[in-house]
Order: sequence, then structure tokens, then C-alpha cells
Amino acid sequence: MTPENELLFLALGGSGEIGMNVNLYGTQGKWVMVDCGMTFGDPYYPGIELVLPDLEFIEDRIDDLLGIVLTHGHEDHIGALPYLAGDLGVPLYATAFTAGLIYKKLQEAGLTDEIELNVIDPEDSFDLGPFNFQYIPLAHSILEGNALVIETDHGRIFHTGDWKLDPDPQTGTPTTPEEMIAIGDKGILALVCDSTNVFDEKDSGSEGAVKAGLAEVIGAATGRVLVTTFASNAARLQTLGRIATETGRKVCVAGRSLDRIIDTAQAVGYLKDFPPTVDFEEAMRLPPRELLIIATGGQGESRAALSRIAEDNHPLTLDSGDLVVFSSKQIPGNELAIGRVQNALAAKQIPIVTDRQAMVHVSGHPGRPELAKMYEWIRPEILVPVHGELRHMAEQARFGAAQGVPKTIVQQNGDVVRLAPDGPAIVSHERTGRLVLDGDTIVAADGEAMNERRRIGQRGLIAVTVAFGSDGKMRGTPSFSMAGIPVEEDRDAFIDDAVEAAADAARKGAKDLEKLREAIRLAVRRTATHWTGKKPVVNVSLMEV
Repeated sequence: MTPENELLFLALGGSGEIGMNVNLYGTQGKWVMVDCGMTFGDPYYPGIELVLPDLEFIEDRIDDLLGIVLTHGHEDHIGALPYLAGDLGVPLYATAFTAGLIYKKLQEAGLTDEIELNVIDPEDSFDLGPFNFQYIPLAHSILEGNALVIETDHGRIFHTGDWKLDPDPQTGTPTTPEEMIAIGDKGILALVCDSTNVFDEKDSGSEGAVKAGLAEVIGAATGRVLVTTFASNAARLQTLGRIATETGRKVCVAGRSLDRIIDTAQAVGYLKDFPPTVDFEEAMRLPPRELLIIATGGQGESRAALSRIAEDNHPLTLDSGDLVVFSSKQIPGNELAIGRVQNALAAKQIPIVTDRQAMVHVSGHPGRPELAKMYEWIRPEILVPVHGELRHMAEQARFGAAQGVPKTIVQQNGDVVRLAPDGPAIVSHERTGRLVLDGDTIVAADGEAMNERRRIGQRGLIAVTVAFGSDGKMRGTPSFSMAGIPVEEDRDAFIDDAVEAAADAARKGAKDLEKLREAIRLAVRRTATHWTGKKPVVNVSLMEV
């Protein structure tokens, strides 16, 4: 699959899922990558925090990859770089704030001398082989959210990245409607567009409205106020800093990711009026009415500041006279974790305010009215929905067609889409997949290690050791260890039965050691099934004494 005199699009991540965005464009024998993100683990990946895209397709064509262009600094767009960019060995391109976040990641991974990181002024365009790139600033829930205009001999692509329309964004200066119309006037072959909020009938809302809502909630509070929000949302941090000043509160920041965002933003010229912060010790000495805490942990992360504060495991403490504000969206899949934190706060009689009670959060992704405006301004020939589950992308294709977009296509990770000539059309399907970061090791998400861990988690584990003499006869009795087997108070009786079953199988003997091991394994598993109704993982070790 080498692109010839054509323009191809291939998603290796982010199409058919929300997160882990990796998009490839190919023409004239060359590829460019837009974004290289990760996603977070879930119960399907026990013991895993980070999930990465499998880039085997482009790794097999590494000589044809010209570079990676990053739209913005969210983890689902840049988070895989410290783990995968070193193997790719190509230059990175980003605007200043995004580049600052990437540099810190590369620095922590010891890769700053190995990977070329280019900082691009949004007003400049740059070439990568047969591609020309231009950043187009759009509003989003992070500084320097950008779309890309990608120009090729076969037409121009408008790749939105993550975006919204915001008349009062608090930070940054998004491209105006008039400027967007001018881009459309030049002709756009394909609009590759964020699908996250396509089912929302209303627009995403403005950061300006959030400022008013937060000011009202915080201004009415009589004790300490803790606000938890996405660390990357610098506009929200700007808002909270200003509200703290207006309401006579000092700011205390709790969370390393918040510190990193603030430091990076200030280094490139943002958050210049963010107030000086106080440390934890000084914060707890202040009268409660004079403190605003900004903390990580709005998604219920167990090691984040809010969880530790709720569990009285942090230098900062809250009591019943204080208030916690969730200025963030509840990400699907995090409901139980968030609920645990909120229940812990409720047990301490600490009131909670979420976006259900007040205007304290707005999304960073476009609802249907915003999508309709984008189609009207850009006027693409083709709409390619991305950044969503299949239901989101299929719905955006329907919505776009209803709004007058001439052609739409629903693709998923691995589908190679020919955009031109004679597009759109899916011309092949390439293998994609997931990798997981397990400790310090990257392994296949569907490999034996993860499959075995799932089996152990679901069924439990029994380890059996049987000793044999040189005459082939069993010595002593089989020894057992086990974990996760639901026998509880019947443990001893169960082990007696399992030992007897293993011994019976061992006494029968077998010239083939593997057949003997399998006979013992099956005998022990049958015993476990009889006792528990489950079929645990049984590992058998044979040793000669």
C-alpha cells in the first residue's frame, strides 16, 4: 500500500472510538501523520493505565513517512509520542504551547536529543514533501486548538482536529467566520471532522458563560471552594484565577498536571494575569472564606488530588462548611470512579455542584448547530467523520448529507479511503490494533499476557507442583497455592479434594510429560468446577527429586 498519483486517508486510531487519534494522509509515494494519541485503560485491560495505537502499518513503510503534525496538546492527540515517536524517528511539528507540552514529555522520556521538534508559528505554512500545511486556530478546551489546511496536488483537506465555536473563549483568538468562509472559497476537497457531540441538538456553549456561572457559585460560598477541572483547560484556569481575584480568594493548585499546564502556558505567553499561588501549608492557615483550591481528579482518578482529599490522605482538607465544584464533563466509563469520590465527599457532608446544577462547564466539541455552520463555511465536496464511535461518525455522515454536503463516507480504523481521484471510496483494509503500557513494557493488547491476565481475573488461579523420583513415581503429595478461588471457609476441604485429584492423576503416570501435566491440570480444574462452578486457570509444575 504505497500511495501513487492519488490522495489517501487512513486512520490508525480515533475512528470507531473516542481517543487515541492517529491519522495518515498519503500521496505521491509519501505519508504524513496527523496526531499520535493514546487512551486510558479500562477494566478490560486489568493493571493497565495507558493504551497506545499499533503503528505497524506505517512502521513497515517508515522510509515513506515525512513527519508528524500535531493539532493540539490533549493526551488523545499527543500522548503516545514518548512511547512511539522514537521508533518512528521523524520530525514533529506543533504550535508553541503544544510543542511545550510535547517537549516536557520527551524530556521525561530522555528523547529530546533523538527527536526533532519544530515549533510552527500559526501564521506560517510549511511543506512536507508533496504536502503543504497551514494551522487554523479554532476554539477548544485547551490552548492552541488548531485545524489544518492540507494542500496537495489532488485538492485541499480541512482537518478540524478537536474544535467548537465560542464567541467568548477567554483565551486565544479563534479564526473568524469571515476567515473560514475565505478558506472555503478556495475550494475544499474533504472535511475531516470531529464527531464527538453530533447527537447534541444545542451548541457547545461559551467559556464566557462558564465564567459567569462559576463566579456566581464561588461568590456565594462561605467556606473553602475546591474546583476540579481538566488540567489542560487553560481557559478554565484563566477564568478561575480571575474569579479568585474578584472574590478575594487565594489560589492553591493541587495536581502535577495542573502545575505543568500552568508553567507551559506562562512560558509561551498565556495566563500572564494568573494570580500567585499558595502552598498547601499556607492554604490551610487561611480563613476558609479566603481559599480557592484548583485540583485534579474530576474523573475519579484514585491517585489524583481530589480523591486523596476526599479520603483524608492529602495535606489539604475539607469539611462540611466547604464546597466542591465539578467543572468538567463526566467521561463515559468513569461513572463509578466519580461516584466513589462524590460519595466520599457526601459522607463528610460536603456539598457538590456539577454542570447539572449550574453553568460550571461547557464541552470543547461541536454540537449540531456548530457542525452546520462549519459545513456552510467550508463547503467541502466530501465529509469524512472521525473522532467518534461508529454511531457518532454514522450520524455525522447522515447529518452532513442532510445539510447539503455532496458526498460522505463512514470509515473505521484500518480503512484506506481514496479521496481523489474519483473519491471517496474504501480501497483496502489494513491491520490496526492496540498496544498497552504494562509497567515499563509495551505489549499487544490482545496478546497472551493480557488474555491470561483477564482469565485469571475472571476465574482465579491455582498453581500445582508435583514431585517425581527418578523411577517416575510421585514423591510426597502435590502442593497447592491459589488466588481468587471462591471457597473461603471451605478452603482446607477444597484443597484436600484437589490434592487427591492431582495425586490420582499423577499415580496413573504417563511417559509423555506434557500429557501428564495436562491430566493433572484437568483433574484439578474439574474439582474446582465441582466446588465453585468456575473453571480457574490451573498451572502445573512437574519436578524431579
